[in-house]
Amino acid sequence: MRYGNMRELTLGLEVVLPDGRLWDGLRGLRKDNTGYDLKHLLIGAEGTLGIVTAAVLKLFPLPRHRVVAWIAVPNPSAGVRLLGRFSEVSGNRLTAFELMSQPLLELVLKHIPDSRDPLSAPAAWTVLVELSETGPDVSLVAQAEAILSAAMEAGDVTDAVLAATLSQAARLWALRESTNEAQRREGFSIKHDISVPIHRIPEFLARAETALRAWARDVRIVPYGHVGDGNLHYNLFLPSVASEAALDAATTEANRIVYELVAELDGSISAEHGIGQLKRQDLRRYSSGIEIELMEKIKRVFDPRGLMNPGKML
Repeated sequence: MRYGNMRELTLGLEVVLPDGRLWDGLRGLRKDNTGYDLKHLLIGAEGTLGIVTAAVLKLFPLPRHRVVAWIAVPNPSAGVRLLGRFSEVSGNRLTAFELMSQPLLELVLKHIPDSRDPLSAPAAWTVLVELSETGPDVSLVAQAEAILSAAMEAGDVTDAVLAATLSQAARLWALRESTNEAQRREGFSIKHDISVPIHRIPEFLARAETALRAWARDVRIVPYGHVGDGNLHYNLFLPSVASEAALDAATTEANRIVYELVAELDGSISAEHGIGQLKRQDLRRYSSGIEIELMEKIKRVFDPRGLMNPGKML
């Protein structure tokens, strides 16, 4: 949350174009309004418009102080309200705000050696919060404790643990960072990388679960994500699906259910992982005709012979 995504961190690019020419956009200016922003056009293009060979990136001072907390919340709505409390009080000291469901944590505890639940009792939803400061000590611990105390009085937090040492903080982060490996060990899952407006995250989670369970009663829903910017990884396990053909059909239907709700809530079907080959038809289905037309024209202008990463995105 504190540093932004790659678009916000990139000040300049050097790119080899499909015709072999080199575009030098490495000026690294914080402000530059001379015409169209080619840099942002090339970021996220997945190599379909050119090959990035150099970049100028923003750097930040290494934080001197950090506070990491593992927090139990009764539901996603409480998690979003807690995000608001931290944002209001801590400002840009709020470095990360990650929401995890209990089914996901159970997979981590099952498959990752030496992992354990930091809380005394299982919680339906947990939040991993990090505050950091590059300047003098501003009592981040006291600030976090005050926020959590107010949230507990309001019923938005039921339990919390603050890391007392760097190693404890690392162990808390390891629970979050082990999620992909835990899911891989559990077996194949249908993965979604979506975003919706932050205030609509609870609505998405509730409505998506209702729709998916009406479709497949045995579906295991494993949601988690970067709630601070509205990005959710919404993954599904289907124990009853036994054949590859059935799995393909199930994936298609699950994607339809999830993506139609995302579109209704003015979200994105690809928050950070891109389109590649798998989501090309979904991009057309959930983007306006004008958007697709402009993308195709831009592709033809940059790469009329289709040399750059062919078959991707469009």
